[in-house]
Amino acid sequence: MSNSSTGLAIGPTAPLPTTALPVGRGLLYLAFAGLAWGTAGGAAALVFGASDLGPLALSFWRCAGGLVLLLGAMALRRHRTPAAPAAPEPRGRRALRVLGNGIGLMVFQSAYFAAVEATGLAVATVVTLGAGPVLIALGARLALGERIGRAGSAAVAGALAGLAVLWIGNGGGTVRPAGVVLALVSAAGYAAITLLTRWLGRDGGAADPSATTAWAFGVAALCLLPFASTEGLLPHTAAPVRVIVLLLYVAAVPTALAYALYFAGAAVVRSATVSVIMLLEPVSAAVIAVSVLGERITVATAAGTALLLLAVIGLAASETRQASGARRAAGGR
Repeated sequence: MSNSSTGLAIGPTAPLPTTALPVGRGLLYLAFAGLAWGTAGGAAALVFGASDLGPLALSFWRCAGGLVLLLGAMALRRHRTPAAPAAPEPRGRRALRVLGNGIGLMVFQSAYFAAVEATGLAVATVVTLGAGPVLIALGARLALGERIGRAGSAAVAGALAGLAVLWIGNGGGTVRPAGVVLALVSAAGYAAITLLTRWLGRDGGAADPSATTAWAFGVAALCLLPFASTEGLLPHTAAPVRVIVLLLYVAAVPTALAYALYFAGAAVVRSATVSVIMLLEPVSAAVIAVSVLGERITVATAAGTALLLLAVIGLAASETRQASGARRAAGGR
């Protein structure tokens, strides 16, 4: 999942170095990342159905596998194109960034997989994606003093209405309250990562997002290890090859590859545009939920989903207008 300023991601955003990547290719990279992130929950649901592996153990293997693959990709990239030396980030600041992102990532990802197990892929993904930007907007207002504005307030209200429709209008029983709560916990973990990154970036300090994400995966894996061991690290299954292939897929495609493409694309595309493109994630998740997992989409689920996703689009539009206004004001001085 993505982690743009108003969209959703499961990795920290940070100022990125200038790149020569064409914007068109960046858009394609982001589209692939969004579609790939949407398959992570589906792969998790298939793992749960084929084995006794729990959400904490699955999250551990994703973090551990993603760490190995990201470190390998970073080493290969440095070997091919040595980076120019940059001013190192202060040690305490870097430790706060990595630890905060790692713990937030652990909460975000584990709660998301648990929500998928509890209430299904479609609802878990939509609630997490819809609530994340809302929590960020509210947190930025309370903790960072950022203005929400009328459009932002309307988007927050729309998201809350969407959650209410999902919760109250669920006559068919497809939306389970425990799963919705877990999805909200997941969204809170993601929001904490984003707000920490914004706070650390206020003084213009930068960090290599690939390295930050890789080490955050390492911290998350270490934090998850004792809990995952209690839950059971090794799955008991009648289809071991299938489960292993799914675990490798989760670590490789929606984790290492999707993050690499996301960082490359986010460096050349406006954050509001990134937010809207990342709505491909719930679309792909919904397609998998219905076509592969056989989940039912009720009228209440569809209505609540539409309200949540419209809220994300509204937040992205609000951000675009605020950024344009700031540029005009700067040009007028």
